[in-house]
Amino acid sequence: MEEIKSNFIHDIIDADLAENPELKIHTRFPPEPNGYLHIGSAKAIWINAMTAKKYGGKFNLRYDDTNPSKEDNEYVESIYEDLTWLGCEPSGGVFYGSDYFDRCYEYAVGLIKAGKAYVCDLTADEMREYRGTLTEPGKDSPYRTRSVEENLDLFERMKNGEFPDGAKTLRAKIDMSSSNMNMRDPAIYRIVHTDHHRQGSKWCIYPLYDYAHPIQDATEGITHSLCSIEFENHRPLYDWVIDNVEFDPPLAVKPKQREFARLNVTHTVMSKRYLRKLVETGLVDGWDDPRMPTLSGLRRRGYTPSAIFDFVSRAGVAKAYSIVDYELLEHCIREELNDTAERRIAILHPIKVVITNYPEDKVEYFELANNPTHPEQGTRKLPFTRELYIDADDFAEVPPPKFFRMKPGGEVRLMGAYIVKCNEIVKDDSGNIVEIRCTADLETGNGMPTDGRKVKGTIHWLSSAYAKECDVMLYDFLFDIENTADIPEDKTYDDYLNTASAVKVCGCKIEPSLDEAKPGERFQFVRVGYFVKDTKREGYFNKIVGLKDSFPKAAK
Repeated sequence: MEEIKSNFIHDIIDADLAENPELKIHTRFPPEPNGYLHIGSAKAIWINAMTAKKYGGKFNLRYDDTNPSKEDNEYVESIYEDLTWLGCEPSGGVFYGSDYFDRCYEYAVGLIKAGKAYVCDLTADEMREYRGTLTEPGKDSPYRTRSVEENLDLFERMKNGEFPDGAKTLRAKIDMSSSNMNMRDPAIYRIVHTDHHRQGSKWCIYPLYDYAHPIQDATEGITHSLCSIEFENHRPLYDWVIDNVEFDPPLAVKPKQREFARLNVTHTVMSKRYLRKLVETGLVDGWDDPRMPTLSGLRRRGYTPSAIFDFVSRAGVAKAYSIVDYELLEHCIREELNDTAERRIAILHPIKVVITNYPEDKVEYFELANNPTHPEQGTRKLPFTRELYIDADDFAEVPPPKFFRMKPGGEVRLMGAYIVKCNEIVKDDSGNIVEIRCTADLETGNGMPTDGRKVKGTIHWLSSAYAKECDVMLYDFLFDIENTADIPEDKTYDDYLNTASAVKVCGCKIEPSLDEAKPGERFQFVRVGYFVKDTKREGYFNKIVGLKDSFPKAAK
């Protein structure tokens, strides 16, 4: 992976290092295991992992598993698989937020003893009412003045399971008149009688993220907690926890939270809740459906870690909101595959062609380049016989102007082989074309006429005797709307689902070598696009991206 370019986050780190040259940079990626990672997650991974790499530091993976009702070990495993696939093995180790439950509880007891936390009986609705508004200060909870002894007793009884869900919370005692709503005595513990995927039934109270996260960072020695911009208003609470918890041992370095803009991409939804709905309702073929913005979906679609990180890098690191065109992502993988993918012939809509002046029992082999722009990738031999397939799109019985492919009475070059002339069209009783009969100029085995005549069109072909068969999936945007943030209030994501986002093409013809392709292998189907052998379904190829780059000014 390329080294991450300097940005405002690195300016912050550079200033910190100038002040403390002995500082060892340590970052982390803290996903909640309640769904699969998506392209937006790749930005957070890239920033944290590559920042650690740039400064010779460490990078942790820490699962934020503090909400047992939404978490599953399936997601835990998928997150690690995605991380390692991206090439971001956590150099600092793999951790779980639940590993720190005992410590979080002990520190919460310490806050109670210091008069900085209290047990509150307000319901969620009442708490919102007491919280105030952006223009009006909040009101103190009637339970805010409970004694330390009473709070300690109630908090222990909460832990022991004496109260139902939602009956009580533990709140930090900060400032109900603060201009920052997050500082108005936020809840730091809630009651949830749900077994945890790792802790089982040990706990029925769980710390909230804003309280647990800074404790986890501090405990692991994280120096820079780099997160997305929606946590910017939570930073004062992060700092409050760091400054008010009595850490044991005391902190040598206080972690610093800094925020960057999320990655927003056109025609895409990043809500894990909605993506889960698509999976659970069967509207997509699982979390790894190639139309999904998940990393597993992009992997199955044929995208590479280098193309994804190239995309993230070009999108940039900033604090301001922006939306990035999906076509930039397509450009990144197309640019890579143009260099790396070997060329193969596939005919998606085959129609038979008979070369009437070619011997019936003859087979000869023509040599085609695996990648014309990279001769070092070698060549392959393709069998040529009397009966061939061409793509139906390469023939027009009544051709439009400037149609240089096969047409009645016209000549066209068969790629790497002969020039042929269309002489006759055979149709069935319904008027459908079932066969095209041609004659070949057998003196043009290299595709070049000997008499100097010009033949403009070149089309691809396959021997009908040697061609293999497969099914091909053609994918488009999952959503018709460009910016899913612009959906009107009376509409939902469902209203903009693209019903033609997945098209199955059956009975495609492919050259023999493609039949032996391994799952995950990528190729350029000549004159069609880039495709990958599906890793999930036998005999399928998935379209990665087309040949034409419509993204403007895509240069680095």
